[in-house]
Amino acid sequence: MREIWGIGTPRSFRPIWVCEELGLEYRHHAIGPRTGETQKPEFTTLNSKQKIPFYRDERVSLSESVAICRYLAHNFSAGQLAIPDTPEAFAKEDEWSAYIYGEIDETGLYVMRRHSDLGAIYGESPEVVRAAADYVARHLSVIASHLGERETLMSGGFGLADIMLMSCLDWCIAYGVTLPAEIQRYYEIHAARSAYGRAMRINYPDLFGGDA
Repeated sequence: MREIWGIGTPRSFRPIWVCEELGLEYRHHAIGPRTGETQKPEFTTLNSKQKIPFYRDERVSLSESVAICRYLAHNFSAGQLAIPDTPEAFAKEDEWSAYIYGEIDETGLYVMRRHSDLGAIYGESPEVVRAAADYVARHLSVIASHLGERETLMSGGFGLADIMLMSCLDWCIAYGVTLPAEIQRYYEIHAARSAYGRAMRINYPDLFGGDA
């Protein structure tokens, strides 16, 4: 039995979406960040990092969203997600995924979260939030230039890098970061995917009246 722990964040959304996209059965444990649930002994025994998302099956336990999604996509896709088929393509997928996670997620959007939503913990700073938003916008322009009229980041089709980017675009929209026209078009295409809609309801039930 596959199990996923985590709810309510872009990072927990990613593996849920991959499972929904692949049609995989899994058990979902809806525990959120900073609720005390990740500090409970039973979860800490599973994941000493005390972070979500966390994934487990009979073969492996994983605690980082990129690693979880790559494992699921590369091992269980039957054509639903594009999988690189050459070393060069694998490297390009890693390049896009690392870029999105490192620059847009961690260095941009999460800095905005730290100094706005989590200001009571890390200190509120509108100046830092504005600077981080500008940083995100700069990197979105890089992606927009790459996309042009393309519908996916990789030439092989919709895959891991797109799931990484889409999860960040939801975050951008929530924080009021304007999407370039090329990215807005891209976003609308993939937000129409049925698996995306199912994953949104599971991961963000409060947006749908608590109906997951």
